[in-house]
Amino acid sequence: MNLLSVGASYRTADVATLERLAITEDALPAMLRRLVARPYVGEAVVLSTCNRVEVYAAVTGFHGGLNDVCEVLAEHSGMPTTELAAHLYVHYDEAAVAHGFRVSSGLDSMVVGEAQILGQLRDAYQAATDADSAGRLLHELMQQALRVGKRAHAETGIDRAGQSVVTAALQVAGTRLGELAGRPALVIGAGAMGALAVATLSRAGVGPLSITNRSAGRAARLAEAYRATAVPFEELDEALATVDVVVSATAATAPLLTRERLAAVLGRRTAAGTHSPGSPRRPEDQAPVAGPAPLVVLDLAVPRDVAADATGLPGLEVIDIDGLAASRQTLPAAAETSAVERIVAGEVENFLAWLRGTEIAPTVAALRTRADELVAAELRKLTARRPELTAEQRADVSRTLHRVVQQLLHSPTVRVRRLAAEPGGDQYAALLRELFDLDVPLATHADAVPEIEERSA
Repeated sequence: MNLLSVGASYRTADVATLERLAITEDALPAMLRRLVARPYVGEAVVLSTCNRVEVYAAVTGFHGGLNDVCEVLAEHSGMPTTELAAHLYVHYDEAAVAHGFRVSSGLDSMVVGEAQILGQLRDAYQAATDADSAGRLLHELMQQALRVGKRAHAETGIDRAGQSVVTAALQVAGTRLGELAGRPALVIGAGAMGALAVATLSRAGVGPLSITNRSAGRAARLAEAYRATAVPFEELDEALATVDVVVSATAATAPLLTRERLAAVLGRRTAAGTHSPGSPRRPEDQAPVAGPAPLVVLDLAVPRDVAADATGLPGLEVIDIDGLAASRQTLPAAAETSAVERIVAGEVENFLAWLRGTEIAPTVAALRTRADELVAAELRKLTARRPELTAEQRADVSRTLHRVVQQLLHSPTVRVRRLAAEPGGDQYAALLRELFDLDVPLATHADAVPEIEERSA
C-alpha cells in the first residue's frame, strides 16, 4: 500500500467550491464507505473543516487511487472531475506524510500555528476508526500526525501569533468597528467552532455575549460555562438587532442569514438610532454620529451561513473564509515556523523509516517460511530413509535442525531490518527476494510514479 493525499483548501479553492466539497458529520460514514469500496483504495480518512477538505488514502497504485478518490469527490460535490481537478492538490508517499504533518502542526492553516486543527484531525481519525476505514498504515499516520502537532505546540512558539480562525476574524472585524471590547455579540451555533468563538470573544472582552443554537440545551450549557446568555433559536431576529458582532458557525446546509432576514434586522437597527439597543454607552458615544455602527458578521461556516446576495446590504459587513484568506492577518515569526519545519522534517524521516521496516517484514517472514518448509521436507525424507527412528529421536532431530536454521537466520534478518529502515533500504528486501527466489505478495509500485506535477496545498 502507498499513501495518497488529495484535497482542496483555502489556498486552491474559493468558499463556493469548498461549500460543495464540504462533508457533514452525518454524511462522513457514507463517504468513507464509498472510498474504501473503490478498487484501488484500501484505507481512507477524510478531514473536512471550514477551510479544507482532504482525503488521506492507502492505495495500491497512484493513478488508480487518484482516479478513485477524485471520482468520489466529484460525485459528492456534483462537480465534473475536470472542473474539480483545477482546485485539487495531490501528494504521494513521502510528500503525503510531510503534508499530513504540516497540517497537524498548523503550518498549513489559514492562521499559521492555530491549534484547532488538532481537534479536527482527531475527530476525522475517530470517524474513520468508527467506520473501520483506517487500517494499519493510516492508523500509524494519524497517530503520528497528532503527536507531531502536539510537539510543534509544546516545543515552539508557533501558536503565539494567533490561536484560531476566530482570532483572525476578530482582527479583521476590529478594522471595521474599532475597539471590540464592550461591544455586544451573538454566536450562532454551539458546536466546536461555536464554542471556540465564545471562548475567543470572552477572552477579548467582547460582550455582553449571547448564544443561540437549534438545540437549546447545548446553547444553555455553553452559555453557563462563559456567563453568557442563551437565546431561544426562534428569537434569532430579535437577538441580531441588538448586537454589533455576529459569529455564525452552524452546520446548516442552506444559508441561515438570508438577504430578507438581514435587511429586516438592519432596518430595525437603523430605526433604533445610532447605537444598537444592547450596546453600552461610552463617553465617545455621547456626541451625535451619522448612524449606527455596521453589523459585522463573521461567517465561519462551510457551507456559508450568510446568503451570497446579502453581502451588499448597506450597514452590513460580512467577513467569510475568502476574506480571511485574503487578509492573512497574523503570521508567526520566521524562527518559529523554521523550528516547526525542522520538527516535521525529522518526524517524516522517522515515519518513513518505520514504513520501510514494515515493507521488509513480509520478505523476512517469507524467508523464514521457506526455511521451515526446507526443514520439514528434509525431515520427511529422513523418516522415509530411517523408519527405525523412534518418535523421540525424530523430535530431537527436528528441534536441532530448527535451532540451527533459526540461529543462521537471526543475525542476517536483524541486520536487514535495520538496513531497510535507512534511506534506500527497499533494495535489501529486493535482494533477499532475488537471492532466495521468494514469492512475496507486495503492493504494486509499478503505478507509483506520478505523471502530474504535485501541487503544494
